[in-house]
Amino acid sequence: MKIIKDKISIKELEKIAEAMFGDLVKAVVDIEKKIMVIGGELHADEEALLIENGSKQDNLWGINIYPAANDENWIEFDSMINLRPSQGNKSRGVENIDTRKIIIEIVNNLIEREI
Repeated sequence: MKIIKDKISIKELEKIAEAMFGDLVKAVVDIEKKIMVIGGELHADEEALLIENGSKQDNLWGINIYPAANDENWIEFDSMINLRPSQGNKSRGVENIDTRKIIIEIVNNLIEREI
């Protein structure tokens, strides 16, 4: 697992996807610190790494990234760690549209997508 604070290339993400699941990379995004962790087998493992490094659980959201996708569907909001009734999130998705926008912005800032 790797904490991403600076830009990484889409090529690097593709290599991680191939090694793990084939077409996707699991990631957990910290919407306060504007960082993410990638390369874990489970979102819960990535979440734990961020918490060990000072992140607050309320700010962590699990996503899947599909490096080969060329449209807005390259980010999938689906993770067990997103089930948070206490925060008003009652599904595995990210129900708050503003939170989704923040996650998309962070991911787009951290991943260098080649055209």
